[in-house]
Amino acid sequence: MDPNNKLFLLDAYALIYRAYYAFIKNPRINSKGFNTSAILGFVNTLEELLKKENPSHLGVAFDPAGPTFRHEAYEQYKAQREETPEAIRLSVPIIKDIIRAYRIPILEVPGYEADDVIGTLATEAGQQGIITYMMTPDKDYGQLVTDNVFMYRPKHTGGFEVMGVEEIKAKYNIQSPDQVIDLLGLMGDSSDNIPGCPGVGEKTAQKLIAEFGSTENLLEHTDQLKGALKTKVESNKEQIVFSKFLATIKIDVPIKLDMNSLVREKADAESLRAIFEELEFRTLIDRVLKNENQPGSFTQTKAALPPLPLFAEETTPTQGDLFAEFAGNGADEAKNSNLESLETLNANYQLIDNETKRHKIIQKLLTAEILALDTETTGTEPMVAELVGMSFSTQENEAFYIPVPPEREEALKIVNEFRPVFENEKSMKVGQNIKYDMIILQNYGVEVKGPLFDTMVAHYVLQPELRHGMDYLAEIYLRYRTVPIEELIGPKGKNQKNMRDLDPKDVYLYACEDADITLKLKNVLEKELKENDTESLFYDIEMPLVPVLVNIERNGVLLDTEALKQSSAHFTAKMEQIEQEIYTLAETEFNIASPKQVGEVLFDQLKIVEKAKKTKTGQYVTSEEVLESLRHKHPVVEKILEHRGLKKLLGTYIDALPQLINPRTGRVHTSFNQTVTATGRLSSSNPNLQNIPIRDENGKEIRKAFIPDEGCLFFSADYSQIELRIMAHLSEDKNMIDAFLSNHDIHAATAAKIYQIDLKTVDADMRRKAKTANFGIIYGISVFGLAERMNVDRKEAKELIDGYFTTYPGVKTYMDKSVEVAQEKGYVETIFHRKRYLPDINSRNAVVRGYAERNAINAPIQGSAADIIKVAMARIYQRFQAEGIQAKMILQVHDELNFSVPMNEKERVEEIVITEMENAYRMHVPLKADCGWGKNWLEAH
Repeated sequence: MDPNNKLFLLDAYALIYRAYYAFIKNPRINSKGFNTSAILGFVNTLEELLKKENPSHLGVAFDPAGPTFRHEAYEQYKAQREETPEAIRLSVPIIKDIIRAYRIPILEVPGYEADDVIGTLATEAGQQGIITYMMTPDKDYGQLVTDNVFMYRPKHTGGFEVMGVEEIKAKYNIQSPDQVIDLLGLMGDSSDNIPGCPGVGEKTAQKLIAEFGSTENLLEHTDQLKGALKTKVESNKEQIVFSKFLATIKIDVPIKLDMNSLVREKADAESLRAIFEELEFRTLIDRVLKNENQPGSFTQTKAALPPLPLFAEETTPTQGDLFAEFAGNGADEAKNSNLESLETLNANYQLIDNETKRHKIIQKLLTAEILALDTETTGTEPMVAELVGMSFSTQENEAFYIPVPPEREEALKIVNEFRPVFENEKSMKVGQNIKYDMIILQNYGVEVKGPLFDTMVAHYVLQPELRHGMDYLAEIYLRYRTVPIEELIGPKGKNQKNMRDLDPKDVYLYACEDADITLKLKNVLEKELKENDTESLFYDIEMPLVPVLVNIERNGVLLDTEALKQSSAHFTAKMEQIEQEIYTLAETEFNIASPKQVGEVLFDQLKIVEKAKKTKTGQYVTSEEVLESLRHKHPVVEKILEHRGLKKLLGTYIDALPQLINPRTGRVHTSFNQTVTATGRLSSSNPNLQNIPIRDENGKEIRKAFIPDEGCLFFSADYSQIELRIMAHLSEDKNMIDAFLSNHDIHAATAAKIYQIDLKTVDADMRRKAKTANFGIIYGISVFGLAERMNVDRKEAKELIDGYFTTYPGVKTYMDKSVEVAQEKGYVETIFHRKRYLPDINSRNAVVRGYAERNAINAPIQGSAADIIKVAMARIYQRFQAEGIQAKMILQVHDELNFSVPMNEKERVEEIVITEMENAYRMHVPLKADCGWGKNWLEAH
């Protein structure tokens, strides 16, 4: 046997489930609406294994379609498990096809689970001296580990953990890996419905195994036990023996180890490409189909191009994205795709590099009814970047690129030549993220006028949960592969160039392609908007918002840096004081910033709970959510949370904001993202000003630092209880509508009806509970969730929910109807027909289905609120423009708008803003906007 041989045996379903749930909050959906999370995750895990470990032999084991010997012996085996999510069920045949295309053997034996198949093969291989790795996150496999057989566990943080004999012994505090079976026999396994011994947990099981060595020996010597433990073990002897039987992985399955059949072969490139194309895994095609000299990879015939970043358009980290490192970003990777590209396109792309050519092109552009435009710049931040060039397209397969020199005066001269083109109100301007180009051009004194069509926003309106980058859209709609920018300026990093460093001759094809593809996308997407009945949402709400966001971002907001310095000193001192209080309460000093040390102090030293939650690596979980639930257990928990809160405020805002001030304008310029949230809400980035805490005193300190322009006042206006008002409108509940029409405090009115008392006798605690119910119940909160949020028992929470639906029966009817509509159509809509697609709404898996049902109730409300404030923003901006108002809109934060207002415009601005906000949409109940004035954001709001 070759000593270099390495055999890897993969537990397919364990890896598939892990991949699917890693993406549960942000699933990967392709343009056909198919959830590819499980497939993508599995393939990326497989690819990392092939790349990292280069196994000589491998196989993938699947559970059989029918029952196994354990099901026959115990009807309840795995019976508590939810139905397999449809996305997984539909993905498994495709994953099997992919494995076959890799030419990896599929190992499956009727009547036996994958772990039995792997157990049999791994044991035989180990006995033959073959180094064998069992790839699975499942702890049961620990029983199979020997000197030659290892567990190879994917870690939540990325990468893998190899566990041999010593690691298994240390992890479970046992003397031998085979004692894992005894542990499971005693403590049971809830995931497999193995009962174990009632009342015996992991620590007790470890103690018993340490003392008696095995369950058999324990059961023979129960006379040595005492008290309740003796009673538990003796009265459950048969169940313990049976549980050990269920937990034992078989090593005598009727399957023979054939190392020749497990040899790693070269994959079938054409089959893989066909599958990946169908799934829209473009990056995998580029990354996987390469390097002809390695087994499992392929001969290349085309010129090298860097791959598309798989998830490049996402602006926020994906929740639980275990596979981020496989997104594909290497500039040395090769192109291998049947998509059309610049090499195959018969296009007329021209470099316009002198005044004569420019004059000729300007005349042509002035006659165009539709004009696609794009700017090339020195960076991605529009308030900092400089213009390098402009490209235009008026008909498909034709585009022009005009370089712009670095000298400001020369640049202004050329841009001004094109002013009539940009400011032509008769031509529609088409762009991909046109807001960026408009800001850049305004920095050069030119305003883009005329109707707008943003291809990125158009696709967002059509498919809010997909990606909207040009590369992706070109592939999906045009079957075209664009030139990646990395080909011009190199991979990301400190050595990356910018467009200014390149000769225009090296830029113009790339730049022309951008304008041309944008025009082609517009021609496709405008038809899709019509077919999907989303034209009004796009043309009447989203497009009028673009110039508003351009204006807000360019306005920026002033900061009182002195106030922030004082706040920084104050909070730093406060943190140091809390540190000492924590050390006193904990009776030890430790690193409060270390989750590991916090866990050890809370759960090992202070023992604030009997059984604390641990990660797969054995570290205690000390997330904010966990600590919040333990706040009442020990005073040190509250202090740790307070310390974390201050540290986050300092790092994210107080110390960070002054660093983000633009040196040219003296202001902070956040970017408002129109195509990120699935609900339709705007988000902001660089910096994110929408997550500043507003209720606690510490958050207020930050708002105090936001100030108006000199000689101006800070004006803040926000919608009052807009989501509840939308619920009243959508549900048409008479009681809720009456409460709003009577101008009552809705939370007090809710409390009065639930507790059946007079409105005047409602106390603060009743109102607080009613407020929690108002905002929780309409989003489908459970009895358990409401009890936890209100810190009451479940009985009271249930009574509150029952009382709520008795008070507002129309709300319950609306919620049920929303779910029914989603189940029937596959989506729900806002009052402006913004769609939220819910592919899991009919899932048989309760967890997955429940998440979709909550969205079915929530999305129309939250999305309608987002739409309404967008309408108000556009109307306010248009009124300001028409009436020559000097006041500036400077921030939008969810349901709130903020302005810097000259003193002499105070009354007029308030009247315009409140009027437009309250009349943005007519409902069964009035929209109400509250407002305030001050010398900073805190005073005004």
